[in-house]
Parts: sequence; structure tokens; C-alpha cells
Amino acid sequence: MARQEYIQFTPHRALVQYGKVEWSKLSASRIIDGLPQIFWSNGSPWREANLWLMLQATQGKKDPATVKSKCASIYAYSKWLEGTGTDWRDFPIKESERCLVKYRGFLIRSRKSTYIAPSTTSQRMRVVIQFYRWLRHNSLLSPEWPMWRESFINVKINNSFGLERTLTVNTTSLSIPNKSSVGEKLEDGLFPVSEQDRKKILDLAAECCPREIHLLLLTGFFTGMRIQTLASLTIQTLEAAVEDPATPELYRIAVGPGAFPPVSTKNGVTGHIWITKALLSELLSYCYSTDRILRESKASKHNKNLVFLTKHGNPYADRDKDRSPAINVAMHTLRAVGKQRGISVLNTFKFHQTRCTFATDLTRLAINAGGAIHAIGIVKDALLHKDESTTIKYIKFVERTPIKISMANAFTKAFFEAANSDASNV
Repeated sequence: MARQEYIQFTPHRALVQYGKVEWSKLSASRIIDGLPQIFWSNGSPWREANLWLMLQATQGKKDPATVKSKCASIYAYSKWLEGTGTDWRDFPIKESERCLVKYRGFLIRSRKSTYIAPSTTSQRMRVVIQFYRWLRHNSLLSPEWPMWRESFINVKINNSFGLERTLTVNTTSLSIPNKSSVGEKLEDGLFPVSEQDRKKILDLAAECCPREIHLLLLTGFFTGMRIQTLASLTIQTLEAAVEDPATPELYRIAVGPGAFPPVSTKNGVTGHIWITKALLSELLSYCYSTDRILRESKASKHNKNLVFLTKHGNPYADRDKDRSPAINVAMHTLRAVGKQRGISVLNTFKFHQTRCTFATDLTRLAINAGGAIHAIGIVKDALLHKDESTTIKYIKFVERTPIKISMANAFTKAFFEAANSDASNV
């Protein structure tokens, strides 16, 4: 299967001197650390896609996270191509047999089966179309038959002054609208787990998973940190924790690019994470345990100070990347054991649910203590949300919960009354 790798790219310029091509390093250009590249299963690079990604990172001056996000969409496309034996240049006369049309159908089926989110479906198709536009513009691909049908849509927008303007948007017959499912959703469309289910998950992880996975789940449930933040925590970060002035049982640790040492966060936000004294003590105790020191001995010099290391001494996630293959494998194993034990919550459990579980619990406590107005600021700061719109989702979710409980109780009571009445009439 195709694979994705990250390289350190140093921009060069080709010079022809004395009939030979020589590459000269561009001193004014920055070195790109972590440029994503795609390789086919036979080891050969997808040259066109890699060139496009390189140009996105250099000429477009795009944020590295944006380039990695686009690469993820192209990488998903490459896996589909190899999995189905489809050529990415295949555009026959029959429209339904063209590679892009077939891929569009695959994405829509995946969305219907909830395998991927509606937003991911739209993004993957959009990025693939951008890639093919670039191929056609640079004459790297000129199929005999058109790849898609173009159309233009006029969109009317009112600005803050009440003035109306019309934008003309170019779209294609292959674009997939982002049809989100109806209903309340928290971050990434996930839901929190109950206190009882949380205990079941942690107990099972302590029993059948490595200690590191149990600690990662424990820290996620009680701090709300994302995978990329947990994976880049260092011993110095924990040792530099400061006691919260309001209570001696609560500490604050600095995270983000502005912290020292830097700790990865989404969107490069710098702030402080709350952590209880008991959890902080347990993590510090683990840092100097024999198990972790053995892992540290296998780690590179750059990674030795990380709190969490795999058994091979590697980080659990790449820096600035909120995904972890190692944790995904561990979660797959945990779900399999949970299925055998009859723990239903583990059937669809994902690590990121630790974050929304913590956020929901914190929101409930904050509302009970000071009301929704004060809860917004507390939850926003604790979870390092970029804006309040994400925080308000938790406020609404928590405030609606008592209403749903009352509705469930009322309907259950009415159901039993109706059932007893029918039974008495028989």
C-alpha cells in the first residue's frame, strides 16, 4: 500500500554549466522540515503529487499544517488508487469509468456508512480537484476527454455595513457538498463518556495495556490535552508546573510554542493546562521509573526528554500532528478486549473522547459553581479554544442534558401507564 513520509527539504536551483546540470542551494530560501511526500507500494515516488506538495510549501507560502492536511487528502486518494488498481490518469470516454468519478462515488459511500465525516469527504474531493487543476494547467496531464464539467455560481454576501456584493464561484460536477448530520455535536463530532464508562475504560487499560497507554488515557480524561500535546510533553514541562493560587491541589503547566520548552498545540496556541496535584505526582513518578528509563535509552537525543515514548524510543506522534498510529493500534487492541468483556462503550471509543469527556465534566462543574457566563471563560482557557464558539457547544450540551433526562423520565412514565392501561382492558 502507498505510504506517506516526511523529509527535510532544502530548496536548490538547477544551473547548467559546461554542459552539466549542477544544483545550487538557495541561501535566501528557508529549509522545510517535515515536507510530506507520497510513495507507491513498490517504493517509487508519486513525482507529480510530490512536486505539487513541494510547490505548495515553497511558492504558495502556506502554513506547514495546511500542506500536511492537503497531503493527507492526496495520500488517501493514492491508497484508494492502489487498493482498487485504478490509474490516476484514466479518463475513458465513459464518464462513470473515469478515476475521479469512481473516487467521488467511493467517498460518498464512505460518508453514508459514517466511515469518514462529511467535512472530510468534501475536503478530500476538493483537494484532489485542486491537484488535477494544477496538473492540467502545467500540461502534466492532458486527457482526451474532460475530467469534469465546470459551472459558475453567484453567491450574494452582505457585509457589516449592509452592502450587498456578489461573488462568482467556480465549481465542478465532482464537488461534494458538506452535508453535516443533524444534531448537537462537540469537537470532531464525538460525544463524552459517562463516569461509569470512564472507570471501565481506565480499569481495562490498566489491566491489558502498557502503562504508557493507561497514563495517556488517564491524562487525557483529566486534563483534556490532545494527542499532539500529550506526545510532546517533556519532563521539564512537568517539573516547571506552578501551583494554582486558588487551590494547592491544582497546578498549571505551560504549553504551546511560547512555552519553555515548547509543547505542541493545535493552531500554535500558547497557554496553561490545569492538572491535579495527584496526577502530576503520578506522571513525575513515572518519568523516573525503570520502564521509562529503558525507553529513554533507545530514544534519539532530541526525544530523550519526552514523557511518553514507545517501546522503541519514538514519540507517540509527530510534532504538530494530532494523530498517532501507535495510539490507534493500542485503541484497536483495547476495543477488541472490551468487546470480548462485553464493555459496549469501547465498541466505538476513540482516544479524542477523553478530551470532550473532560470538557463536559469541567463545564458542568463551572455552570454549577458560577453559571454559564463564567463557565465560558473557564472552559475556553482550560481547553485552549481559539474562539468561544467551540466552548459554547459544551455549554449548550450540558444545559440540555437535564432537559433530555426529564423528557426521558416523563415519556417512560407515560409509556408504562399506557401499557398498564392496555393490560387492564384485556
